[in-house]
Amino acid sequence: MIGEVQSFMARSARLADAPAPSAGTMIECESGSIEYDESGQGPTVVLVPGSCSTGAAWRPVIAEWGSRFRCVTTSLLGYGRTAERRKAADPDIRHEAEIVESVIRWAGGPVHLVGHSFGGLVGIAVALRNQVPLLSLSVLEAPAPGFLGRMGEEAHLRAIRDMTDAYFGAYEAGKKDAIGTMIDFYGGAGTFASWPQRVRDYAIASTPANIRDWAVGYDFAPEPDALAALDVPTLVLWGEASHPAVRRGNELLSRAVARSRIVTIRGAAHFMIATHPREVASAVAYNVALAEGSRAAGGEGARPA
Repeated sequence: MIGEVQSFMARSARLADAPAPSAGTMIECESGSIEYDESGQGPTVVLVPGSCSTGAAWRPVIAEWGSRFRCVTTSLLGYGRTAERRKAADPDIRHEAEIVESVIRWAGGPVHLVGHSFGGLVGIAVALRNQVPLLSLSVLEAPAPGFLGRMGEEAHLRAIRDMTDAYFGAYEAGKKDAIGTMIDFYGGAGTFASWPQRVRDYAIASTPANIRDWAVGYDFAPEPDALAALDVPTLVLWGEASHPAVRRGNELLSRAVARSRIVTIRGAAHFMIATHPREVASAVAYNVALAEGSRAAGGEGARPA
């Protein structure tokens, strides 16, 4: 499947750049700019959004916290003001992990890392690489097709593959809003149509970056033994109404991580940080509090080797 995704990426038509947020700082590095913004005081929480999104997606959750945390946000490669640097033939997740690691270093860790959707998958990669100090990790419904394949979950993997096949095929055939197929897979039928026009337009403009994200997701299949060795308090969270394949992938990830907790948000689907920000904020804050309590008692969380 990864070869098919790479081939499609190479043939994809370029879409116009999506509008970028106007506020915040930029981290400038040799390989391209990285979006950076922060607000508040307290323990540092680095919030990584998913595909077709920017750091602004976290505003409802941040608002629930008030001034409880120092909240740092960014955008992944090809979104917001973070420059794309991936190539079709190189879907290694390290490119995304390096972005987040740069943000953590700029913020001056150790930090609590929180990732939604594709950002959650990147968060796992950051924790496995162990290049920056993490106090806790919260994974909010990461897509995990590569891991589902590694674990032999063929039926659930097929459900995802059928969706991406249909999505990529429609886009290649010239259907501008083909990405709606993927959005509805995650949020339920009619989700894409229910979004405001400007949000749909941003998703459409983000299609080439999202196709690269899927290449990364199919390629990234962490070893269960590596996940079991993660020494950081980890929350794995998913929505009660999310697609069964997505729920199963996150269930398997949570089982593999030794120091993990599971939370299911009742009535929520994939886009929970917008639809259920209070519940998400509460679950993440609890994970942060547990890690801060452990730190105060003498533990420092995961540190680079």
